[in-house]
Amino acid sequence: MLTKDLYHVNEEKPQTQSFLFIEDDRKLSEQYHSFYSESYYVANFATAKKLLTELEIAGEFPGLIVIDLPLNSEILSNFKNWVENNISIYIPVIYNAENLTKQQIKSIFERKLADDVVNLSTNYSSLPEKADFLKKIKEYSVVKNKKADLDAGCKFCFAKRTLDILLSSIAIVLCLPVFLIIAVAIKLESKGPIFYCANRAGKGFKVFKFFKFRTMVVDADKKIAELSKQNMYKADDKGPKFFKVKDDPRITRLGSFLRNTSLDELPQLFNVLIGDMSIVGNRPLPLYEANSLTTNEFAERFMAPAGITGLWQITKRGKDDMSISERMSLDIKYARNSSLKGDLKIIWKTPSVLLQKTNV
Repeated sequence: MLTKDLYHVNEEKPQTQSFLFIEDDRKLSEQYHSFYSESYYVANFATAKKLLTELEIAGEFPGLIVIDLPLNSEILSNFKNWVENNISIYIPVIYNAENLTKQQIKSIFERKLADDVVNLSTNYSSLPEKADFLKKIKEYSVVKNKKADLDAGCKFCFAKRTLDILLSSIAIVLCLPVFLIIAVAIKLESKGPIFYCANRAGKGFKVFKFFKFRTMVVDADKKIAELSKQNMYKADDKGPKFFKVKDDPRITRLGSFLRNTSLDELPQLFNVLIGDMSIVGNRPLPLYEANSLTTNEFAERFMAPAGITGLWQITKRGKDDMSISERMSLDIKYARNSSLKGDLKIIWKTPSVLLQKTNV
């Protein structure tokens, strides 16, 4: 293989799976080089195209393309289009998040310049799982488009989307006075924006802007580390990660009321109307949580659309005895068995769980 002469810089077991790294050729001592000693390393897109062409002829393909170069959106777009049009199999493309600004990362996702963005220095060992997850998502999309599933799938999707538009439109009109009252109350209680807007991962790991009424103090996300010991979800370092704190000190007094009555969720009706979410589905996750679930074991929960309510909400919302495995099993169960009848049952049961007694 066209690999560099590298030395081992850690004691981790090297991976035999081959990837293609497109990076500055001065990066000779990166830790992941010894970890992926059987991989290909090239310094630019032109060399990458030449190598991929040779591999295409030989019928050998890297399991992943990892790019670690200064971002040039047009060159990256041209390269990704070239790969899609000239390589006979799907190869996921990952971009290194280090040295990228938030705006650049946002642009990569919005323009679909890469399949995902990761921090190589801290997450290089999880690249095989990331590659498997992205391939599984792609395979699922292909299968869903096969004629055998097309009629039933299209009818369900059409009915579900029609229901979403109808219910969200009616709810937005009816709730406009409530929107105004809550907005004024938030402004009177604490400094900061009325809405909390953040990136969330939904169906197929699609990243979108998620809306809620702000229920926490400003910069609450920056205080997660100091509250980690109070996390109600327990997981080891290699497992999926969720974060939830009972009696969270970051929540304002009004925020506690909004959460316990689920009124903070009302702005998500606009997410539904736009098409980013559905009324019923699996909860869209913060990216730090979603990134810990991109393995074969848990990736299936992303096959379902993001939803305001869902199977997990009507089963475990507001309860203290939460476990990651239980939550994941409910999400996966919904993804496998979703139907219009099932959605209507979940909608019917949702009002009974809107009010919760515990501050979780």
